[in-house]
Amino acid sequence: MSPERPAGPPARVVVDTNVLLSAALSPEGTPARLLDCLLLHSVLVFSEATFAELEARIWKPKFDRYLSIEIRQGLVHDFAAAAEWVRIPQPLQARGWSRDPDDDAFVRAALAADAGWLVSGDADLLCLRQVEGVRILSPAQAWAGCPGSRGSA
Repeated sequence: MSPERPAGPPARVVVDTNVLLSAALSPEGTPARLLDCLLLHSVLVFSEATFAELEARIWKPKFDRYLSIEIRQGLVHDFAAAAEWVRIPQPLQARGWSRDPDDDAFVRAALAADAGWLVSGDADLLCLRQVEGVRILSPAQAWAGCPGSRGSA
């Protein structure tokens, strides 16, 4: 694996569902600014399992008052079209890292894609800090490494 660039996000990044939804719900917040940066400087990575979680969560009725059907359809379409899709190899499918087994899908996707970052707001993932070369960062930590943030070089 090549060394990570000193400034800026890596070539491939896995973003947890909670960060994607936060970005959609708060367009001026850190998750939204981070997502804009990642879409310019990286490729978002999804596996079948991570995208299925996004699809399941984005259609929950609790979001009806905040995101129209059209906006949600557009987000699902745009993420699917812009992403790199990875297949999870058999040896990774049986492995686990997180206290919450549902979160392991994001680690598997990051490892399968050789992603540099996994960005999440989930404490069960953040406590891992790093798995086999994949840095697990909060949106604020990742944003600090983006061009245009006050924390970037």
